[in-house]
Amino acid sequence: MPDVDTILMGVGGGGLLAGVAVAVKARAKELGREIRIIGVQAENAAAYPPSLAADALVPLTKVSTIADGIAVGRPGQLPFSIIRELVDDVVTVSEDSLARALIFLLERSKMVVEPAGAVGVAALLDGKLTENGARPGNTVVVLSGGNIDPMLMLKVIQRGLAAAGRYLVVRMLLDDRPGSLATISRIIAESDANVTGVDHTRVGGSISMGDVAITINMETKGDEHCEQVLSNLRAEGFQPQVIQG
Repeated sequence: MPDVDTILMGVGGGGLLAGVAVAVKARAKELGREIRIIGVQAENAAAYPPSLAADALVPLTKVSTIADGIAVGRPGQLPFSIIRELVDDVVTVSEDSLARALIFLLERSKMVVEPAGAVGVAALLDGKLTENGARPGNTVVVLSGGNIDPMLMLKVIQRGLAAAGRYLVVRMLLDDRPGSLATISRIIAESDANVTGVDHTRVGGSISMGDVAITINMETKGDEHCEQVLSNLRAEGFQPQVIQG
């Protein structure tokens, strides 16, 4: 506790954050220290910021987030009163930021954390502490929960890689003639991207006779690399439409 300056943790209804705030603030007072506590919500399920601004419980009309553990549309009455008094700030993070945070925890820390538990890491990666004027010092993130369905994890990993520019899916319409796919493959290979999947179809509402739709999944190395791959395809007359990335 003496070495902690800021604590970040997720908040849904607010029970866990309120309990931590009571304990931490009381201990900080005993130590003669000031410890900041910052709650974090998914921006598509963020009932606390408008409620705190209005100084009243403001229910959300819609809640939609991969962080189902904190997908709460209305703050709890008792937690709200405690958080209003003791918590220094409540910030929000996007779905893409959540996905990036999960990838970061998997790759760097070898930890499986559910989206609701990773919101604090997402806030750190987004620079939310700096935006809100937090002092330099030691920051602790509470990773509360590891309950994540394998299929959801697969989707989150794919979204996180796309958000980081490491996974790119493009769709192109081109003339259905020999050599077109080979040309595209050459451009991608020369751009140093790695193809992981190809879908080739001649049938669909937007596909004319004599045309073919190609969807290509690629591993890339970041946002600049994605732009370079797209630029190289356009330079040879193709019109790639980004589906994911």
